[in-house]
Amino acid sequence: MSPEDTRVDFWQGNQACAEAAIAAGCTFFAGYPITPASEIAEIMASRLPQVGGTYLQMEDEIGAISAVIGASWGGALSMTATSGPGFSLMQENIGYAIMTETPCVIVNVQRAGPSTGQATKAAQGDFMQAGWGTHGDHESIVLAPYSAQETYELTLRAFFLSEKLRHPVILLSDEIVAHSRERVMIDFDRDARLKRRFARSGEPPYGGTDNGMSIMPRFGDGHDLLVTGSTHDELGFRRTADPETHNNLIRRITGKVQNERELLTDVVLSGPNSAEWGIVSYGCTSRSVEEVMTNSSVSVRSLRLRTLWPFPDAELAEFARSVESLLVPELSLGQLFREVSRAVGSSVDVVSLTKIGGGRMIEPAEIIERTAGSV
Repeated sequence: MSPEDTRVDFWQGNQACAEAAIAAGCTFFAGYPITPASEIAEIMASRLPQVGGTYLQMEDEIGAISAVIGASWGGALSMTATSGPGFSLMQENIGYAIMTETPCVIVNVQRAGPSTGQATKAAQGDFMQAGWGTHGDHESIVLAPYSAQETYELTLRAFFLSEKLRHPVILLSDEIVAHSRERVMIDFDRDARLKRRFARSGEPPYGGTDNGMSIMPRFGDGHDLLVTGSTHDELGFRRTADPETHNNLIRRITGKVQNERELLTDVVLSGPNSAEWGIVSYGCTSRSVEEVMTNSSVSVRSLRLRTLWPFPDAELAEFARSVESLLVPELSLGQLFREVSRAVGSSVDVVSLTKIGGGRMIEPAEIIERTAGSV
């Protein structure tokens, strides 16, 4: 690859997220300022007018996700960004986006909670909410970067997956990743702007695909569109009293995620083929794990999750077979630990290492101490 095809920048994670959205072809952003995600909104407010896009600062996060859904049906690749309290407010409309098969990207830069919590401090307490925050049977697609470089790459991937599957995609960052300033290498060969496949006359508004990509109708193109969060058939007509229609709809919109597990699953393995300890982590905590890999006195393998939901059950089970014990470090009281324990069952001991409050990272020394035998 020639030097003209690449560029190296020095960006915070939040800046990498905004620039990746522009590179993907995002032309609409609606949001409400909230720490530690505000830089994304600030940069999008500056960058979108430069590419003919639209930025809206809404009255709250409910309005923000509503505007994003509307913009998507108007034909725009759309995104919003928030943190825990705002993410909570968005949950009903995230469910609406799932039910109406509306592609959009939702960035949650985690901070300590519940409620207002510690607005400027890092945490990883939104793991379960990202997967199961809205009600009813549904599937979530959640990606988690651990660096500014990965924030750029996974933001691009979030837009691609959202368009391919006609499904909202959540990018679950955290304050440390969002505010760490690092080298980001931009590969322009990979950054082609996405082009949505719009429905033509006579094509159904729901359930259609073309060359593996979902077909999306657009308001203003002459379609008789019905968009409802109620149970509906593939033409959009409400069928709230019909059990068969509801069964078919929910199984189809959950199945399109479940059936793409091979595409969606994204884990990074490092270390020897077998080890005394396996460490499962994501986000900012993985930065400490990476250092442990070169400084531990015992043999250690690492499994880093870049896709959190759908949860990689099969990959976790296989990983567990290669180690004697599993350690799950996280900046919460064990949300990831509980899901790892469920996935591996009784095949191996699973040990939790948690830390909350003050935005303090789990230090490499703490992980080394625990894997040295202080279980």
